[in-house]
Amino acid sequence: MNAASPKTFLVCHGAWSAGWAWKKMHPLMQVAGYRLVTPSYTGLGERAHLAHSKIDLNSHIEDMLNVIMYEDLRDIVLIGHSYGGMVATGVADRARDKVSQLIYIDAFVPEDGQSLLDLNEPARARMEELAKTGDGWRVPPNPTPEDTPAADVEWLSARRVDMPIKCFDTPIRLQGGPLTLPRSYIYATRITPADTFGRFATVAKGDPSWGYHEIDASHSPNVTAPEALTALLRKIAA
Repeated sequence: MNAASPKTFLVCHGAWSAGWAWKKMHPLMQVAGYRLVTPSYTGLGERAHLAHSKIDLNSHIEDMLNVIMYEDLRDIVLIGHSYGGMVATGVADRARDKVSQLIYIDAFVPEDGQSLLDLNEPARARMEELAKTGDGWRVPPNPTPEDTPAADVEWLSARRVDMPIKCFDTPIRLQGGPLTLPRSYIYATRITPADTFGRFATVAKGDPSWGYHEIDASHSPNVTAPEALTALLRKIAA
């Protein structure tokens, strides 16, 4: 790989999280010869002080589009993790000339007009009720998977913050029609009882236009299985 121009991976992170959650991945991806860019959405991570009730899915798509523009990123391998699949889909739609491939990691894969709550209907009532008790708009974090090491649970819990409900109930609007770029899905096989992402994995596995991969990890392999995830990303990018 040309050290002067490493392939760029741009991460659209999950809900309640931020760029910091990919800390373990940076040295591993660097050693592999890649550039890993992990910005935080408005209202999360080091930008938590900017949180307000009107932040929605489009706000986070715009965050990522601005990173692409101001960092002059191109030929991007775009990663969407969990909620970040919603964001990455919008980014790939609006920056088609900048994104070379799209990788979903245990993520939502929306079609035009769908919100996250449309894709996760069983969670709708609970999230809406939580938002009512959280200043009318704040949704507190979901629990971490049971197999997350205690040290990581402590690290995560100290940094995860509430999400605006509008991020979950805003429908995505695709501006350029169906996405035609190469897409891959990574399914974390240590599933929670709800198995929120199994339906998206099943579709990808059965569609020859997708690349399909599995990882022996729970929902956030960037935290619990960073070496295995790095190896898998290398394989897909190659």
